[in-house]
Amino acid sequence: MTTNKLESTESSVERSPNVIALILLSVALVALSFTAIFIKLSVREISANATVFNRLWIATIIFGLWNGFNELRTKNLEDQPIAKERYQSRDIILLVAVAVVHVVGRFLWTWSLTQTSAANATVLSNMPPLFTTLGAWLILGQRFDRRFVTGMLIALAGAFTLGLDDLLGSGNSLNSQTLIIGDAAALLSSVFYAASFLIIERLRTRLPVQNILLWRCFLGTLFILPVVLTVEDQIFPISWLGWLAVFGLAAICEALGHGLVVYSLKYFSSSLVTIFLLLEPVMTAILAWFIFSESLSLLNLLALSVILQGIYLAKTGKGADKQ
Repeated sequence: MTTNKLESTESSVERSPNVIALILLSVALVALSFTAIFIKLSVREISANATVFNRLWIATIIFGLWNGFNELRTKNLEDQPIAKERYQSRDIILLVAVAVVHVVGRFLWTWSLTQTSAANATVLSNMPPLFTTLGAWLILGQRFDRRFVTGMLIALAGAFTLGLDDLLGSGNSLNSQTLIIGDAAALLSSVFYAASFLIIERLRTRLPVQNILLWRCFLGTLFILPVVLTVEDQIFPISWLGWLAVFGLAAICEALGHGLVVYSLKYFSSSLVTIFLLLEPVMTAILAWFIFSESLSLLNLLALSVILQGIYLAKTGKGADKQ
């Protein structure tokens, strides 16, 4: 009997970090759901490219301060922090790669919205779970059972439901060739998004959260700076509301949201995390309903219930948690 109690206690201790990580991932979901809200406010004054640029350079400062604070905090500790380890050439290559795929994915997503319907772009950009699962299986050697795969497919079906309203009611005036190109760009953006998760999952085994995101934002800023300087007339916001929007994107969406997402990759597979984040468009629709009085249809609520069911199945299947 004592042995059973001991095993039960050990089991609860092992599970508690995953429970905390799941709670923090839920907080990240709420933070990321504000992305579309802040972008909607920002693009009233500056372009989408300038919005991304301001988001990245402000986030770089935030992560730089976070990293500096951690170094000061650990000076009096005996344990040597991970950040003091010498970067290997593989780490540098992966950091550059994650910055490139992150920025390219955002460009493709933004451009696809000008070439195809919002419904098509939304549905096709929600394909990362397929690509992360495939990549984790082929590249990382992870294994997933039938329950996990079934949950993933159910959650993806819920994601498809999100765009059904626009899809059914869209008398789209764009020609078929333009639609195909736009759809391809949206689908390709989800490939880059999935690649970003897989690279970060590999980096997360060696580097802390703030280091990964600091380099991703800093390098992303360098990559997008020439584009902004070349094609944009107005780079910075012109009102306090515009600055509030880009600061919210950097602090709430990038630092808090993506920071907690990267933290969760220490405990959950990238496949489960991307499935969980399929709830983001639903949460955004709910926030837009409160803030902008945008309509919230029954299909949105149906999508929410379907995605939640899929997440539950995936979370309880093999391949969700790190071994």
